[in-house]
Amino acid sequence: MPQIPENSKTALKHHRSEFLKKEIKRLKKEKNAIILAHYYQEAAIQDLADFVGDSLELSRKAVETQADLIVFAGVHFMAETAKILNPTKKVVLPDLAAGCSLSDNCTAAAFQDFRNRYPDHIAITYINCSAEVKALSDIVCTSANAKKIIESFPRSQPIIFAPDKNLGKYLINVTGRKLVLWDGSCVVHEAFSMAKLLDVWKLYPHAKLIAHPESESHILKIARFVGSTSAMLRFVKEDTHQLYIVATEACILHQMQQVVPNKILIPAPANEDNTCACSECAFMKLNTLEKLYQAMVKEKPEILMDPLILKNALKPIQKMLSLS
Repeated sequence: MPQIPENSKTALKHHRSEFLKKEIKRLKKEKNAIILAHYYQEAAIQDLADFVGDSLELSRKAVETQADLIVFAGVHFMAETAKILNPTKKVVLPDLAAGCSLSDNCTAAAFQDFRNRYPDHIAITYINCSAEVKALSDIVCTSANAKKIIESFPRSQPIIFAPDKNLGKYLINVTGRKLVLWDGSCVVHEAFSMAKLLDVWKLYPHAKLIAHPESESHILKIARFVGSTSAMLRFVKEDTHQLYIVATEACILHQMQQVVPNKILIPAPANEDNTCACSECAFMKLNTLEKLYQAMVKEKPEILMDPLILKNALKPIQKMLSLS
Protein backbone atom coordinates (compact mmCIF):
# COMPACT_ATOMS: atom_id res chain seq x y z
CA MET A 1 0.00 0.00 0.00
CA PRO A 2 1.46 3.39 -0.98
CA GLN A 3 2.40 5.72 1.87
CA ILE A 4 0.58 9.05 2.26
CA PRO A 5 3.12 11.91 2.17
CA GLU A 6 3.43 13.90 5.42
CA ASN A 7 2.27 17.13 3.78
CA SER A 8 -0.86 15.33 2.55
CA LYS A 9 -1.51 13.97 6.04
CA THR A 10 -1.26 17.50 7.42
CA ALA A 11 -3.66 18.79 4.77
CA LEU A 12 -6.17 16.02 5.48
CA LYS A 13 -5.96 16.68 9.22
CA HIS A 14 -6.56 20.40 8.66
CA HIS A 15 -9.49 19.68 6.36
CA ARG A 16 -11.08 17.38 8.94
CA SER A 17 -10.55 19.93 11.70
CA GLU A 18 -12.23 22.70 9.70
CA PHE A 19 -15.14 20.38 8.85
CA LEU A 20 -15.61 19.49 12.54
CA LYS A 21 -15.58 23.14 13.62
CA LYS A 22 -18.21 24.05 11.03
CA GLU A 23 -20.42 21.10 11.98
CA ILE A 24 -20.15 21.75 15.71
CA LYS A 25 -21.28 25.34 15.18
CA ARG A 26 -24.21 24.10 13.08
CA LEU A 27 -25.22 21.52 15.67
CA LYS A 28 -25.17 24.09 18.46
CA LYS A 29 -27.86 26.09 16.69
CA GLU A 30 -29.83 23.08 15.49
CA LYS A 31 -30.02 21.45 18.93
CA ASN A 32 -30.10 24.58 21.12
CA ALA A 33 -26.91 23.33 22.71
CA ILE A 34 -24.32 25.12 24.82
CA ILE A 35 -20.66 24.12 25.04
CA LEU A 36 -19.06 24.79 28.42
CA ALA A 37 -15.28 24.35 28.40
CA HIS A 38 -12.68 24.45 31.13
CA TYR A 39 -9.50 26.49 30.72
CA TYR A 40 -7.51 23.26 30.52
CA GLN A 41 -9.13 22.09 27.28
CA GLU A 42 -7.19 22.23 24.01
CA ALA A 43 -7.26 25.58 22.20
CA ALA A 44 -9.59 24.45 19.39
CA ILE A 45 -12.27 23.40 21.90
CA GLN A 46 -11.90 26.61 23.92
CA ASP A 47 -12.41 28.64 20.75
CA LEU A 48 -15.65 26.80 19.93
CA ALA A 49 -17.10 27.01 23.43
CA ASP A 50 -19.91 29.37 24.35
CA PHE A 51 -18.19 29.91 27.67
CA VAL A 52 -14.71 29.10 28.99
CA GLY A 53 -14.07 29.27 32.72
CA ASP A 54 -12.95 27.67 35.96
CA SER A 55 -15.10 25.34 38.07
CA LEU A 56 -16.99 28.14 39.86
CA GLU A 57 -17.70 30.12 36.69
CA LEU A 58 -18.82 26.99 34.86
CA SER A 59 -21.14 26.09 37.74
CA ARG A 60 -22.77 29.51 37.49
CA LYS A 61 -23.20 29.19 33.72
CA ALA A 62 -24.74 25.75 34.17
CA VAL A 63 -27.38 27.33 36.45
CA GLU A 64 -28.10 30.20 34.05
CA THR A 65 -28.29 28.34 30.74
CA GLN A 66 -31.52 28.05 28.77
CA ALA A 67 -30.01 25.44 26.45
CA ASP A 68 -31.68 22.05 25.97
CA LEU A 69 -28.36 20.23 25.62
CA ILE A 70 -25.29 20.92 27.76
CA VAL A 71 -22.05 19.70 26.21
CA PHE A 72 -19.37 19.79 28.87
CA ALA A 73 -15.80 19.92 27.63
CA GLY A 74 -14.00 19.15 30.85
CA VAL A 75 -13.72 16.21 33.21
CA HIS A 76 -16.32 13.91 34.72
CA PHE A 77 -16.94 15.68 38.05
CA MET A 78 -17.55 18.96 36.20
CA ALA A 79 -20.16 17.40 33.91
CA GLU A 80 -21.76 15.79 36.98
CA THR A 81 -22.01 19.21 38.63
CA ALA A 82 -23.75 20.58 35.54
CA LYS A 83 -26.23 17.68 35.69
CA ILE A 84 -26.84 18.19 39.42
CA LEU A 85 -27.71 21.83 38.71
CA ASN A 86 -29.81 20.91 35.65
CA PRO A 87 -31.48 17.57 36.52
CA THR A 88 -34.08 17.77 33.75
CA LYS A 89 -31.59 18.60 30.98
CA LYS A 90 -29.35 16.31 28.99
CA VAL A 91 -25.66 16.70 29.83
CA VAL A 92 -23.02 14.98 27.72
CA LEU A 93 -19.27 14.60 28.14
CA PRO A 94 -17.16 13.86 25.03
CA ASP A 95 -15.23 11.11 26.86
CA LEU A 96 -16.53 9.47 30.05
CA ALA A 97 -12.98 8.37 30.88
CA ALA A 98 -12.00 12.01 31.44
CA GLY A 99 -11.56 11.71 35.18
CA CYS A 100 -9.51 13.47 37.86
CA SER A 101 -6.73 12.23 40.14
CA LEU A 102 -8.30 14.08 43.09
CA SER A 103 -11.75 12.62 42.54
CA ASP A 104 -10.42 9.11 41.87
CA ASN A 105 -8.40 9.20 45.10
CA CYS A 106 -11.45 9.97 47.27
CA THR A 107 -14.17 7.32 47.03
CA ALA A 108 -17.51 7.78 48.76
CA ALA A 109 -16.99 4.76 51.02
CA ALA A 110 -13.55 5.91 52.14
CA PHE A 111 -14.76 9.47 52.65
CA GLN A 112 -17.69 8.30 54.77
CA ASP A 113 -15.26 6.32 56.96
CA PHE A 114 -13.09 9.45 57.22
CA ARG A 115 -16.07 11.57 58.28
CA ASN A 116 -17.08 8.99 60.88
CA ARG A 117 -13.71 9.49 62.60
CA TYR A 118 -14.52 13.20 63.13
CA PRO A 119 -18.21 13.33 64.07
CA ASP A 120 -18.08 16.92 65.35
CA HIS A 121 -16.50 18.26 62.14
CA ILE A 122 -18.28 19.71 59.14
CA ALA A 123 -16.99 18.63 55.73
CA ILE A 124 -15.98 21.21 53.13
CA THR A 125 -15.11 19.47 49.89
CA TYR A 126 -13.32 20.88 46.90
CA ILE A 127 -15.50 20.67 43.80
CA ASN A 128 -12.93 18.23 42.32
CA CYS A 129 -14.77 15.21 43.75
CA SER A 130 -17.53 12.82 42.72
CA ALA A 131 -21.24 13.48 43.12
CA GLU A 132 -21.33 10.72 45.76
CA VAL A 133 -18.71 12.55 47.85
CA LYS A 134 -20.51 15.88 47.35
CA ALA A 135 -23.67 14.20 48.68
CA LEU A 136 -21.77 13.33 51.88
CA SER A 137 -20.50 16.90 52.31
CA ASP A 138 -21.86 19.93 54.15
CA ILE A 139 -20.70 22.43 51.54
CA VAL A 140 -18.65 22.46 48.36
CA CYS A 141 -16.01 25.01 47.38
CA THR A 142 -13.70 25.89 44.51
CA SER A 143 -10.21 27.34 44.67
CA ALA A 144 -11.78 30.72 43.89
CA ASN A 145 -14.09 30.78 46.93
CA ALA A 146 -12.59 28.28 49.41
CA LYS A 147 -11.14 30.96 51.72
CA LYS A 148 -14.46 32.82 51.86
CA ILE A 149 -16.41 29.64 52.58
CA ILE A 150 -14.08 28.53 55.37
CA GLU A 151 -14.26 31.97 56.96
CA SER A 152 -18.08 31.88 56.85
CA PHE A 153 -17.99 29.34 59.71
CA PRO A 154 -17.19 30.25 63.33
CA ARG A 155 -13.56 29.68 64.31
CA SER A 156 -14.82 27.24 66.94
CA GLN A 157 -16.25 24.96 64.24
CA PRO A 158 -13.92 22.00 63.44
CA ILE A 159 -13.56 21.41 59.71
CA ILE A 160 -12.61 18.52 57.42
CA PHE A 161 -11.23 19.63 54.07
CA ALA A 162 -11.01 17.19 51.16
CA PRO A 163 -9.70 15.96 48.81
CA ASP A 164 -6.68 18.23 47.98
CA LYS A 165 -4.07 18.41 50.74
CA ASN A 166 -2.01 21.09 48.94
CA LEU A 167 -4.99 23.42 48.61
CA GLY A 168 -5.84 22.55 52.21
CA LYS A 169 -2.35 23.50 53.45
CA TYR A 170 -2.59 26.77 51.55
CA LEU A 171 -5.98 27.50 53.16
CA ILE A 172 -4.61 26.74 56.64
CA ASN A 173 -1.91 29.32 55.95
CA VAL A 174 -4.20 32.08 54.63
CA THR A 175 -7.08 31.58 57.10
CA GLY A 176 -5.15 30.59 60.23
CA ARG A 177 -7.67 27.79 60.75
CA LYS A 178 -7.02 24.20 61.75
CA LEU A 179 -8.27 21.83 59.06
CA VAL A 180 -8.27 18.06 59.03
CA LEU A 181 -7.01 17.22 55.54
CA TRP A 182 -7.72 14.31 53.25
CA ASP A 183 -4.49 12.98 51.75
CA GLY A 184 -5.03 13.69 48.06
CA SER A 185 -3.35 15.78 45.38
CA CYS A 186 -3.56 16.85 41.74
CA VAL A 187 -1.02 15.13 39.47
CA VAL A 188 -0.85 18.22 37.26
CA HIS A 189 0.08 20.60 40.07
CA GLU A 190 2.56 18.20 41.66
CA ALA A 191 4.45 17.79 38.38
CA PHE A 192 6.38 21.07 38.53
CA SER A 193 10.14 20.75 38.79
CA MET A 194 11.92 23.19 41.11
CA ALA A 195 15.27 22.49 39.43
CA LYS A 196 13.87 23.26 35.98
CA LEU A 197 12.04 26.29 37.33
CA LEU A 198 15.32 27.72 38.62
CA ASP A 199 16.87 27.12 35.19
CA VAL A 200 14.03 29.11 33.59
CA TRP A 201 14.58 31.88 36.12
CA LYS A 202 18.23 32.09 35.13
CA LEU A 203 17.09 32.82 31.58
CA TYR A 204 14.30 35.19 32.68
CA PRO A 205 15.37 36.63 36.06
CA HIS A 206 12.70 39.36 36.00
CA ALA A 207 9.77 36.96 35.49
CA LYS A 208 7.01 36.80 38.11
CA LEU A 209 5.91 33.33 39.16
CA ILE A 210 2.14 32.95 39.56
CA ALA A 211 0.71 29.69 40.83
CA HIS A 212 -2.49 27.77 41.45
CA PRO A 213 -3.06 26.88 45.15
CA GLU A 214 -3.17 23.16 44.27
CA SER A 215 0.60 23.41 43.72
CA GLU A 216 3.01 22.11 46.34
CA SER A 217 4.03 24.41 49.18
CA HIS A 218 7.60 24.98 47.94
CA ILE A 219 6.16 26.42 44.71
CA LEU A 220 3.63 28.58 46.56
CA LYS A 221 6.29 29.99 48.89
CA ILE A 222 8.20 31.57 45.99
CA ALA A 223 5.17 32.62 43.93
CA ARG A 224 4.43 36.34 43.61
CA PHE A 225 0.72 35.58 43.25
CA VAL A 226 -1.38 32.54 44.21
CA GLY A 227 -4.94 32.15 42.97
CA SER A 228 -7.53 30.16 41.04
CA THR A 229 -7.34 29.99 37.26
CA SER A 230 -9.75 32.90 36.89
CA ALA A 231 -7.84 34.91 39.51
CA MET A 232 -4.58 34.27 37.68
CA LEU A 233 -6.15 35.58 34.50
CA ARG A 234 -7.30 38.74 36.24
CA PHE A 235 -3.88 39.20 37.82
CA VAL A 236 -1.90 39.16 34.56
CA LYS A 237 -4.46 41.55 33.04
CA GLU A 238 -4.34 44.08 35.88
CA ASP A 239 -0.68 43.76 36.90
CA THR A 240 1.82 46.09 35.22
CA HIS A 241 4.56 43.48 34.84
CA GLN A 242 5.33 42.08 31.37
CA LEU A 243 6.82 38.62 31.99
CA TYR A 244 5.28 35.70 33.91
CA ILE A 245 5.97 32.05 34.65
CA VAL A 246 2.60 30.34 35.05
CA ALA A 247 2.36 27.32 37.38
CA THR A 248 -0.85 25.58 36.43
CA GLU A 249 -2.09 23.44 33.53
CA ALA A 250 -0.46 24.76 30.37
CA CYS A 251 -3.65 25.27 28.33
CA ILE A 252 -4.59 28.26 30.51
CA LEU A 253 -2.00 30.16 28.48
CA HIS A 254 -4.34 30.12 25.46
CA GLN A 255 -6.88 32.31 27.23
CA MET A 256 -4.22 34.35 29.03
CA GLN A 257 -2.46 35.28 25.82
CA GLN A 258 -5.75 36.54 24.36
CA VAL A 259 -6.26 38.73 27.43
CA VAL A 260 -2.67 40.06 27.43
CA PRO A 261 -1.36 39.65 23.85
CA ASN A 262 1.64 41.91 24.45
CA LYS A 263 2.90 40.13 27.57
CA ILE A 264 5.25 37.14 27.73
CA LEU A 265 3.83 33.99 29.37
CA ILE A 266 5.98 30.95 30.12
CA PRO A 267 4.49 27.65 31.36
CA ALA A 268 6.18 26.38 34.51
CA PRO A 269 8.38 23.38 33.60
CA ALA A 270 7.46 19.86 34.65
CA ASN A 271 9.51 16.96 35.96
CA GLU A 272 11.69 14.82 33.71
CA ASP A 273 9.18 11.97 33.58
CA ASN A 274 6.47 14.19 32.15
CA THR A 275 5.65 13.75 28.47
CA CYS A 276 6.02 17.43 27.65
CA ALA A 277 8.09 20.35 28.92
CA CYS A 278 5.05 21.80 30.71
CA SER A 279 2.39 20.26 32.93
CA GLU A 280 -0.72 19.04 31.12
CA CYS A 281 -3.76 17.14 32.37
CA ALA A 282 -4.00 13.85 30.47
CA PHE A 283 -7.65 13.52 31.54
CA MET A 284 -8.58 16.89 30.04
CA LYS A 285 -6.86 15.96 26.79
CA LEU A 286 -9.07 12.89 26.34
CA ASN A 287 -11.68 15.31 25.00
CA THR A 288 -10.90 16.04 21.36
CA LEU A 289 -12.58 17.95 18.55
CA GLU A 290 -13.66 14.64 17.00
CA LYS A 291 -15.18 13.39 20.27
CA LEU A 292 -16.89 16.73 20.85
CA TYR A 293 -18.52 16.46 17.42
CA GLN A 294 -19.61 12.86 17.99
CA ALA A 295 -21.07 13.78 21.41
CA MET A 296 -23.19 16.47 19.78
CA VAL A 297 -24.36 14.23 16.95
CA LYS A 298 -25.26 11.26 19.17
CA GLU A 299 -26.05 13.25 22.34
CA LYS A 300 -23.95 10.85 24.35
CA PRO A 301 -22.07 9.75 26.42
CA GLU A 302 -24.76 11.14 28.69
CA ILE A 303 -24.25 11.89 32.39
CA LEU A 304 -26.78 9.73 34.25
CA MET A 305 -27.06 9.75 38.03
CA ASP A 306 -28.97 8.12 40.85
CA PRO A 307 -31.84 10.51 41.72
CA LEU A 308 -31.06 10.37 45.46
CA ILE A 309 -27.37 11.16 44.91
CA LEU A 310 -28.38 13.97 42.57
CA LYS A 311 -30.74 15.44 45.17
CA ASN A 312 -28.29 15.17 48.08
CA ALA A 313 -25.35 16.53 46.06
CA LEU A 314 -27.37 19.59 45.08
CA LYS A 315 -27.61 20.94 48.65
CA PRO A 316 -23.88 21.57 49.31
CA ILE A 317 -23.48 23.06 45.82
CA GLN A 318 -26.39 25.43 46.38
CA LYS A 319 -24.85 26.46 49.71
CA MET A 320 -21.62 27.27 47.89
CA LEU A 321 -23.36 29.33 45.22
CA SER A 322 -25.36 31.26 47.83
CA LEU A 323 -22.08 32.30 49.51
CA SER A 324 -20.36 33.15 46.21
